[in-house]
Amino acid sequence: MAMHWSRYTLIILINLALAFATRNLTSNEACVGDGVTITLSFGVYKDSCPEAEAIVYSWVNKAMADDPRMAASLLRLHFHDCIGCDASVLLDDTPNFVGEKTAAPNANSLRGFELIDAIKSDIESLCPGVVSCADILTIAARDSVVLSGGPGWQVETGRMDSLTASKTAANNDIPGPNSDVQTLVSKFQAAGLELNDMVTLSGAHTMGKARCTTFISRLNGTTDSSGANGPDVNLDFISSLQQLCLASDANAALAQLDLVTPSTFDNQYYVNLISGEGLLTSDQVLVTGDEQTDELVRLYADDQDIFFEEFRRSMIRMGRLQAAGNIGEIRKNCRAVN
Repeated sequence: MAMHWSRYTLIILINLALAFATRNLTSNEACVGDGVTITLSFGVYKDSCPEAEAIVYSWVNKAMADDPRMAASLLRLHFHDCIGCDASVLLDDTPNFVGEKTAAPNANSLRGFELIDAIKSDIESLCPGVVSCADILTIAARDSVVLSGGPGWQVETGRMDSLTASKTAANNDIPGPNSDVQTLVSKFQAAGLELNDMVTLSGAHTMGKARCTTFISRLNGTTDSSGANGPDVNLDFISSLQQLCLASDANAALAQLDLVTPSTFDNQYYVNLISGEGLLTSDQVLVTGDEQTDELVRLYADDQDIFFEEFRRSMIRMGRLQAAGNIGEIRKNCRAVN
């Protein structure tokens, strides 16, 4: 017999999961290797670079005024960096080094590198060698949410920039757009996050666009192995996607992740999933592929305030992730090690 949870029960489960998941990770420590930690805290740059967050906000605000899609791009850039939240994704390839930019989840997907360069240059002119690129990415992601109408939160800072990157890790650890629920949960747990974090952070798809090639599996309109297109598939939505993608180059054509409020950070993404209008397979399976994720989707669709509060928590938790290895450095140029 199916189990159905009340909103009150779900809130209790969310809070218990958060407490359990953080029992070995204090509120301001990010694990980076064998017994080594980087201490994160609020106000790290209060004295050493007091203008840092204002500079980031100003640049993000201007970039979004010129290109509203930049908000989603900055958020995605931060997410894809948070295999370790160490700015490894920003490193360019060199004759002796292959970074993460050409990994399958990142190539022809990530944007905003030039904006991060501009922010870093501006900050370096005032506070050379003080603010890490990893912290800039994290602050910019928060600002992109706030400027799009979403929740705000204090960002813990003090991250170091990695000395290397791993294309293999990016390919293996970042969930693909055709992932089923089991794969999504497994990859999030491997990173140190939980099922509720996965459902919550997926809400970032309330903004942005995706190429037709990333949701091609949704276009057949029939049941598939992931469970995204179940017996109640929204055929009108699938038909609209087919028309978009068949009318142009599927490698270049872009579809809104949220057709209703594409540039606003809200809970519409979850409402869309209930209506069968999740763009990616990895979106729609949150409703069709698992009872627990379906219950969370319906909770967030019904109550935006709860979604916003949980999104704040999950973003802070994700921001504490650090890849195993050395403690890194403060890069002078975000694209290259010092």
